[in-house]
Amino acid sequence: MVDGSMIQCAWSGRARLGEGPLWCPVRGEAGQLLFVDILGRSLHEHDFASGRTRHWTLDEACCWLVPRDDGDGFIAGLASRLVHLRLDEDGPNIVGGWTTPDEPEGNRFNDAAVDDRGRLWFGSMKEREGGKGEPGRGALYCLDGTKLRRVDDGYGVANGPAISPDGRTLYHSDTAAGLVYAFDLSLDGLSGKREHLRFDGTQGLPDGMTCDAEGGLWIAHWGGGRVSRFLPEGTLSETLILPASRVTSCTFGGPELDQLFITTAADGRDQEALAGSLFRVKPGVRGLPSPAFKA
Repeated sequence: MVDGSMIQCAWSGRARLGEGPLWCPVRGEAGQLLFVDILGRSLHEHDFASGRTRHWTLDEACCWLVPRDDGDGFIAGLASRLVHLRLDEDGPNIVGGWTTPDEPEGNRFNDAAVDDRGRLWFGSMKEREGGKGEPGRGALYCLDGTKLRRVDDGYGVANGPAISPDGRTLYHSDTAAGLVYAFDLSLDGLSGKREHLRFDGTQGLPDGMTCDAEGGLWIAHWGGGRVSRFLPEGTLSETLILPASRVTSCTFGGPELDQLFITTAADGRDQEALAGSLFRVKPGVRGLPSPAFKA
């Protein structure tokens, strides 16, 4: 278990549903971490060198951002659509959009990752009170250039795409079901779907996740107040206990990619002083650069 004294509170705000942490090495003096507050309809920018965090309110909830390979901003998954978003000193600016999946009424997008071929993988869900999903309403999508397709469905809360360092495995979770799946990832897409991990709920449910450079899979436990690292075969390797129960996602950042940034949610957790904060810790392993979407 990682020593809890190593955990730092990088930002002590109260994001209602902090999510989608993204390390941007080219922003700021030493890099910046972007993350969103989905329920708070805001985008946050945490500067590594100064420690300052600022935010902007959005007209529509933003669920995630991924960088574009041409350097022209990001693709953002808003609640109901995919857009081209630029972020400058004046804040976010939407300049275009993509063909958007035909989702059931009441659904929104949730979590995304890009593979080393520049393809975007993202999920959807129908949100209910307490962050719970509705079984069977969510799906997993792939955006490959301009080609958009649904690749899997039947999820309650499609969450946390993460890709192994060799680019051959994609992990994806259904938080509502307490399951983490593994897929074989190739030039042709996904195959070989299998159950990788099953959470019984006593230590929370699997939410956002990321891989480190050694192949460890770090998973945020929604309702469990922790982040766990699992080896590729599924063995628990490390546990990091946090002072907030609704842990939502994590990613590696910092100039050396040796800091694990962790987002949390304050919604429904008024009794927790640090719920909704952004945390960081040096877990002893490094992460991988975030690939950019091939626009």
